[in-house]
Amino acid sequence: MKKGLLISILLMMSGIMLADKQLDLEEYCRQIDEAIEHSADYVAAHEKKINEVRHALALGANAKEKYERNFQLYELYKPFVSDSAMYFLGECIKLADGMDDASSSVKCRALMAIRCANIGMYDEALDILDSIRPTGIDTLSLGIYYEAYNNVYSELAYYTRLDHMKQRYQAQANRYKQLMFQFLPPTYETCFLRREQQAQGEGKLDEGMRINDEWLKTVEPGSHPYAMVALYRYIEFKLRGDKEQMIHWLVESVLADIRNAAMDQGSMWELANELMLSGYIDKASSYISFTSDCANRYGSRQRNWQIAPLLTHIAKNYKSQSEHTTNQLRITLGAISVLLLLLLGVLFFLHRRNRQLDTARMALKGKNDELATANSQLAEQTKELSTLNAQLSTLNSQLSESNRVKEEYIGRFMSLCSQYIDKLDNYRKMVNKKMKNKELEDLFLMSKSTELKEKELEELYQNFDSVFLHLFPNFVNDFNALLQPDMQIKPKEDNRLTTEIRIFALIRLGIEDSSKIAEFLHYSVNTIYNYRARIKNGALDNRENFERRIKDLGMIQ
Repeated sequence: MKKGLLISILLMMSGIMLADKQLDLEEYCRQIDEAIEHSADYVAAHEKKINEVRHALALGANAKEKYERNFQLYELYKPFVSDSAMYFLGECIKLADGMDDASSSVKCRALMAIRCANIGMYDEALDILDSIRPTGIDTLSLGIYYEAYNNVYSELAYYTRLDHMKQRYQAQANRYKQLMFQFLPPTYETCFLRREQQAQGEGKLDEGMRINDEWLKTVEPGSHPYAMVALYRYIEFKLRGDKEQMIHWLVESVLADIRNAAMDQGSMWELANELMLSGYIDKASSYISFTSDCANRYGSRQRNWQIAPLLTHIAKNYKSQSEHTTNQLRITLGAISVLLLLLLGVLFFLHRRNRQLDTARMALKGKNDELATANSQLAEQTKELSTLNAQLSTLNSQLSESNRVKEEYIGRFMSLCSQYIDKLDNYRKMVNKKMKNKELEDLFLMSKSTELKEKELEELYQNFDSVFLHLFPNFVNDFNALLQPDMQIKPKEDNRLTTEIRIFALIRLGIEDSSKIAEFLHYSVNTIYNYRARIKNGALDNRENFERRIKDLGMIQ
């Protein structure tokens, strides 16, 4: 008796604890939803900071001040827009070279290599680093130079699928990591990161947590660096199997990313994966869609590669749910069909009964006429008339009853049909809404076939040009109006676009990623980047606003 009571109490306590954890997860989702709802405000605030520095850059009096302002813009764009960050870092390199500042030049080139590696441009990153001669520079710049090499080889080791190449890349990464530790201060972010990663890889969980604790003390809560510390703290608790703490720190990282307008997010897709594993498919789909949009805005192929498998997994879960819903819908439709057949049978019976009653009513009317005529002539027919009247009364009662039954059945039939139609429509709306909310990222596949390639490409571009100019007939003139006279481009044929105009036509349609434009036009990413940079350099006004103005061409006011 006492033992059974104790077991019941323990089960109740377990149920309460499970419910509390579920409520915590829903509260976390509410906080994230609220942050996403205000994400446009956070982006606007970040852009305001950028504009302030841009204004200060325009007022810069000497090369050193311009270098500092350009570096500030690089720092602001680093988690925001990859192309812009690389542009301002390039400006820093030019200014550093102009000032013969070797340390700043090496530092900025090393940071450029890190940016290239972070978006999957590994060959470009190594080319930049191999071109550097790290002599006569300060300790910090030399440390960043080794950090860049470590970053590139660490990325290559992580993503390669060849074991011998992985070992080779990892050996190089370890070599440059040791050199980086020699020249960078211990409190440098990458030093904390690599030390914690090493402790985690060796299974030294206590040491990894100690390093993270030290790292956490160096960052401001809620800042963008805080997001990185919180993400690795999530990994620490995940390795320990502490579900509650790991979700807490993962959400802290997600909120810091959103509130700091970071477009390069690593924690959001981790959260989407955790939610999917916990059965929150809708939330996982919503969050992976949000972080995919951010990755597209940032311009990171690497992040899209990371997100793609999770998108596929979510799509499979949606398909499973859809199949389950379809089966339920089929069962419901089958039940409705059977019910309709039964109701049709009832209606047929009622119709047949009404016809019988109409026939009986007409017969009774004839009898009444006969009785009325014979009533005055035959006394004996009085009794027969009374009998017929009694029969008529009985039949009338039956008729009234039948009419009442008919009305009841018809009323129930109509009500039931209406209810099932409403239920069916609600089911349809629910399925339709879920299917509409599914947004999946498809990877572009570039064809390597050489057969009829030139003809197919020509037809593709001709169709694109024709459709685009049909949608935006004044695009070429409006585009040239934004350029200096000597930079304006005139197509040689009517209803055709040049390669340069075609690039900005794609940007007008919302395709901004240079890699995606390169795939469509069959050029290298560097070629597309050079085209864009050359055209923007010929803009009448501020070149940084050029592409935004392109997006407004042909818009109905």
